[in-house]
Amino acid sequence: MKNWRLISGVAIAGAWVMVIVFLAVTEKRPDVYVVGSENGVATIWKNGKAQRLADGTMAKSVSVLGKDVYVAGYKAILEGESIARLWKNDQIQNLTDGKNESSIGTVYVSGNDVYVVGFDNGAKIWKNGIVQNLLDGENNISASSIFVSGNDVYVAGEEEEYSTRKFVAKLWKNGVAQSLTDGNNDAWANSVFVSDSDVYVAGFEIDAQGKWIARLWKNGMIQNLTDGENRAMAYSVYVSDNNVYVAGLEVTTQNNWIAKLWKNGVGQNLTDGTQKAWASSVYVADNDVYVAGFEENKEGREIAKLWKNGVAQNLTDGKNYAEARSVFVKNP
Repeated sequence: MKNWRLISGVAIAGAWVMVIVFLAVTEKRPDVYVVGSENGVATIWKNGKAQRLADGTMAKSVSVLGKDVYVAGYKAILEGESIARLWKNDQIQNLTDGKNESSIGTVYVSGNDVYVVGFDNGAKIWKNGIVQNLLDGENNISASSIFVSGNDVYVAGEEEEYSTRKFVAKLWKNGVAQSLTDGNNDAWANSVFVSDSDVYVAGFEIDAQGKWIARLWKNGMIQNLTDGENRAMAYSVYVSDNNVYVAGLEVTTQNNWIAKLWKNGVGQNLTDGTQKAWASSVYVADNDVYVAGFEENKEGREIAKLWKNGVAQNLTDGKNYAEARSVFVKNP
């Protein structure tokens, strides 16, 4: 988009003759980064243009600081074995040795520190490549999301209680755990975001009747995003100007998978349900709401997608299987 501005006028021979000078001012647009995979190869899309990441099976999360682009993901080696990886621009750093099945949640950059959360024979936090166990104990821990606010490090995930085999949604602040659910039902915490002094966690819980309910916890208090009529899951939360955005999906009783965005608890369908769809990540910049995800085409292949203010953009052409997992917007 270009804005045309009247610059000047001059007077000649006593009559005003307007000399119109137009200056083309190019509008600076934000850079939109989306990561995921296409045809089994980790991929990053910058402003819709794809770049393959070497030696990567899936890219799960992206964060940008200055001119540096950080991507967290993994490379599968054999069944049950994979390497968790961090890409900084074109440089690869292995976070694990590939002897275990490793997974990655998110990457978060704070100042000069780069945090990655994931799993490798237990939940892990990597700070500048140095690994830290989230918790040692008899229960299985999974970590999905990390957020840094000041000197505090927040992690969202879940813990499987050894005695009941139920998953408890959890929030860790500086390694100290807080249970978000009581352990009577299976629950998962998938994303954490801190705004001012408020801590938001998005996830879902399967209640005693077997209903999958998308949920948002604010400072530990539960808000149901769905009523349980359909299966629903919340995967990403972002807070901007006191507005709370959550991305996820809802599966109808007819098994229609609908990509969803909730704003302050009110749901919006991003897809019509005719094809399976999934919203993985939400990011807000300059009042524009970006959602990354994917939708199947009629041939059953997934198309990586980006929705801006509800309008879809295909990142892939549908010839290969593709997924978009994370979006980050960098303002000029």
